[in-house]
Amino acid sequence: MTLRWDTRSRAGQSVKNWSGRTKVSQYVQRTSAQVGVVPMVEYLVVAGGGGGGKGRGGGGGAGGFLTGSLSATIGTSYTVTVGAGGGGGGDGVSRGATGSSSVFSSFTSTGGGGGGSDSGFNNGGNGGSGGGGNGTNGTTTGGTGVPGQGFAGGSNSVIVSPFPSGGGGGASAVGGNGSGSTSGSGGAGLESFITGSSVTYAGGGGGGRGESGGTRGTGGAGGGGDGSNDSAVGGSGTANTGGGGGGGTYTYVPGSGGSGIVVVRYPVGMAISGAGGTVTTVGSYRIHTFTSTGTFSFVA
Repeated sequence: MTLRWDTRSRAGQSVKNWSGRTKVSQYVQRTSAQVGVVPMVEYLVVAGGGGGGKGRGGGGGAGGFLTGSLSATIGTSYTVTVGAGGGGGGDGVSRGATGSSSVFSSFTSTGGGGGGSDSGFNNGGNGGSGGGGNGTNGTTTGGTGVPGQGFAGGSNSVIVSPFPSGGGGGASAVGGNGSGSTSGSGGAGLESFITGSSVTYAGGGGGGRGESGGTRGTGGAGGGGDGSNDSAVGGSGTANTGGGGGGGTYTYVPGSGGSGIVVVRYPVGMAISGAGGTVTTVGSYRIHTFTSTGTFSFVA
């Protein structure tokens, strides 16, 4: 006798015949939406940059820079918060303001530290990246950065005129120290391709020019603002990059930090789609870009 195995499909059933004997078994075709867990989504979270300091002002530190992946769940809404940049500091009032943090789900990037101002708030503030120290006539230090998010701000130890200031820290490098007559440049940021093209985020702000004969620091790559050169205000960090604000002088005000951003992406071939933010498709990825606070979720 010849034994033959035959499998035929019917709607919702698998019919198997073995030498004339039939066994009927139910089958369930599972999709990623039915199971509830989808492949990893990638994310970028950049916080708001810190504001520059006033009066030989230090550059603002860049907002914290975080990337990674998350296994998302169908039907769960994930919090998205986009941090604002910190305002510039005032003479004898305060250093530049710390930028606000950005959040995706449980992942938080810390706002950039403010640049040091003259008269009592000389040191740079701590943050995702630290603010630069003021160019006061004494040693000042840059603020510290958060490990894995950014670097420290630059310092100043020049105690003779023109008293240069330190640059704000960036996502990939410390801020430059004041040296000779030149204020420190902002630390460089980091490049990301999550939007489908190359964009650099989280550069530190340049230190403001010291006294007459000094030279301002330039902003770091990634949206950092240039310091004031006593003929123009300090440059503000570029919006949605988390760049630090440029330091000011006694005559011209410092720049504000740039706002942050949150970006989430995943492959377009999935059996589900996401909701939230501005949605684009580039190549094989669907991309959700948030420039303001909202939520992200997957829907079947």
